[in-house]
Amino acid sequence: MRLAIVASHPIQYYAPLFRVLAQRLDLMVFFAHRASPSDQASAGFGVTFDWDVDLLSGYAHHFLTNVAKMPGLDHFGGCDTPEIGDWLKKGRFDAVVVQGWNLKSFLQAVYSAKRQGLPVLARGDSHLGTSRSLLKRAAKAGTYPALLRLFDAALYVGERSRAYWKNYRYPSSRLFFSPHCVDADWFAARATAEARVALRTQLGIPPGLSIALFAGKLLPLKRPSDLVTAAALLRTQGRSLGVLVAGAGPLEGEMRSASNAAGIALHQLGFCNQTAMPAAYAAADVLVMPSESETWGLVANEALACGRPVILSDAVGAAPDLVGDGTTGRLFPVGDTVALAAAIRSVLDCPPKPERISAKSAAYSLDAAADGVFQAVSFVKRRSCRAS
Repeated sequence: MRLAIVASHPIQYYAPLFRVLAQRLDLMVFFAHRASPSDQASAGFGVTFDWDVDLLSGYAHHFLTNVAKMPGLDHFGGCDTPEIGDWLKKGRFDAVVVQGWNLKSFLQAVYSAKRQGLPVLARGDSHLGTSRSLLKRAAKAGTYPALLRLFDAALYVGERSRAYWKNYRYPSSRLFFSPHCVDADWFAARATAEARVALRTQLGIPPGLSIALFAGKLLPLKRPSDLVTAAALLRTQGRSLGVLVAGAGPLEGEMRSASNAAGIALHQLGFCNQTAMPAAYAAADVLVMPSESETWGLVANEALACGRPVILSDAVGAAPDLVGDGTTGRLFPVGDTVALAAAIRSVLDCPPKPERISAKSAAYSLDAAADGVFQAVSFVKRRSCRAS
């Protein structure tokens, strides 16, 4: 089967999945934009950089010509690639996958595929917890049930993604599970005991001190200072907890000041490129994501791949999937630092069993995601053959 995927730009999380899919399907990935180091900085990382891992080998790909007047990933018109129709016609594909509908390029691909009679699949992480006005909710309720059925199949990445499609009455028979995932083997091979000792020694962390990791952009909506507040609460209860931060952003100074005032050992690594992350997970004892808005939160997948438990706010999209059953960590109400402190204490006092963490990581794996895509493409191809 020959599959086209239309993606916004090369992303470190998707490249491993594309490689696995290329082993099962005749795959071509079309990118709408070539992100620059300054694009990464404007996306909230706080620094200009290029990813230090290979994002393009192992699968066929092509960068479309982006004719947008203001090219970028932060607005609908920033990716404008009208040539996608010609590429789809030349490619003789069996199906097309788009990674959402928030960019003009995605809708151009949907329109072109439909005109050519090609089945179209959607894979994204939209969920109902995203903040929307009453007017917007009403508009979507009236239009989305019909609009979403333009997709011949939908690939949902988790429980909240599935609930999104079901809310708009999308047929269950056309829903396929293709979970958000990371290259777990890559992370596990690098998050070693030696890496733990080396980074903790470099940072001057005492061997017996428990460490909670925050990994991400230091932005208000990610609420990184909640972790410092929770650590301060634990300190008043006689429990020492250090905080490790892998990320940069405007709240760096605020976190430093709050930690100094509360007597919390704070270790700020700044922005960490991909190859530096396994050591950060290895050095920590638990990952904490206090975000008030997070469509998924793939750093939680990374932590599990490294054998670390995770504590997620209930606003994190991955929460029901990765910690909902309590076997790999804890869930807490967003903004409730008392509950967060209790969750951290609970996980440190009674850590999840390693085999439970491994099992959860395996359930949200590259193979599981590729299985879902393969099943969905097979389904739409069979329907297309019957229709013709």
